[in-house]
Amino acid sequence: MRLTRPNVSRLTLPEGRSEVIVFDDALKGFGIRVRAGGKRTWLVQYRIGAKQRRVTLGTVEAIDPDEARRRARDALAKVQLGGDPQTEKAEGKARASVTLGAVADLYLDRYASKRLRERSLVEVRRYLKTHWAPLREVALHKIGRAAVAARLAEIARDNGATAANRARATLSALFAWAMREGVADLNPVIGTNRPGEEVRRDRVLSDEELAAIWRACREDGHGRIVRLLLLTGQRAGEVGGMAWGELDLDGARWSLPAGRTKNGLAHEVPLPGMAVRALAAIPRREGRGLVFGEGEGRGFQGWSRAKAALDARLAEAAATGGAKVAPWRLHDLRRTVATVMADRLGVLPHIVEAVLNHISGHKAGVSGVYNLAVYRAEKRDALERWAEHCGALVRGGRGRSWRCVTASGARLEGVHTGRLPRNADRRHAGGGAVDARPDRGNADQGGGV
Repeated sequence: MRLTRPNVSRLTLPEGRSEVIVFDDALKGFGIRVRAGGKRTWLVQYRIGAKQRRVTLGTVEAIDPDEARRRARDALAKVQLGGDPQTEKAEGKARASVTLGAVADLYLDRYASKRLRERSLVEVRRYLKTHWAPLREVALHKIGRAAVAARLAEIARDNGATAANRARATLSALFAWAMREGVADLNPVIGTNRPGEEVRRDRVLSDEELAAIWRACREDGHGRIVRLLLLTGQRAGEVGGMAWGELDLDGARWSLPAGRTKNGLAHEVPLPGMAVRALAAIPRREGRGLVFGEGEGRGFQGWSRAKAALDARLAEAAATGGAKVAPWRLHDLRRTVATVMADRLGVLPHIVEAVLNHISGHKAGVSGVYNLAVYRAEKRDALERWAEHCGALVRGGRGRSWRCVTASGARLEGVHTGRLPRNADRRHAGGGAVDARPDRGNADQGGGV
């Protein structure tokens, strides 16, 4: 019998049988399965060596006889060429189950959670689960460059170029990991355009802005964090996740473990007196090891909301005669600390880098292999002088500038904080005294520390 629509509609199940398979007379191996419940399914049957295999092609309701016959003919042609449609179908189902969402969850659990700091992990998780949500149910092997580029354009439109750049980098890292795991054959992010060029920030806050920000901080978690960022020059995530166990207030020292720093290197931060006093004033909560934030094992949260509230207080103060603070970010405090230390307080570049826990410049390359100095005393001196400078600003002064000559003959000048930089000897190499007199032309009368 040729399997046509009229003939198929007349097929009945013999009494006492739960199913029956009827094959087409014209195309060998093409048939239909009729079951007791009324379901009718097209199939194709063939042999691979001594083994007989069957592959379903679809239901009678979904596929008409002509389409089912075409699919059966294609499957039998593959067998003639050495293929196995049943194996290919099983592999296709398996690959279809490997979606972007499933792989992203594995990536977060097996890789990212073990290698990224908490705040970075939060950002990566957000990009994969939110920004790439429209592609999460798509099979990984089906995601091509065009789909990635189209989604990046949507992210840039809705969230901005910077967010799109971060989302692009996150997805590329996921595919690179998936390739190493043998889950993906290629990285479709490669070759896509960056949604926008990010402008390197060079914002350095003025003395007036620093003083205004200090005064606008409240005695709450965020206010204390901002003041500590200003006093220490460290990263927001490091201060926000500070633990009491990292602090030695008697020794005026904060020891950051390698797992909490951006470069993966342990970092010791000498705490100036103002920072020690600020930390000592924070009440400790029983059973909680973290200084800031709420919740089990979580540091400070709600950065955006707290920063917006701080900016609102700054704007209110400016409206009543206070200093106007142009748009700024918390990371600008770190840049300001480094810039003022180097330009105005006479701190040498390698000491500034040591304070910031940077490994560029003097500790890059071979130098970093052999130079293991931590510059503990020099860092403490730099941070103490920086804190004195901040204190003078908060009290309404600018500090007086100084001039001096080092033992090597270099001339230095900066804001007077009551002592000379460590690299300024008390005597010239030739025996003359160092000129450390205040520069009266730039002195802020009554504004010294």
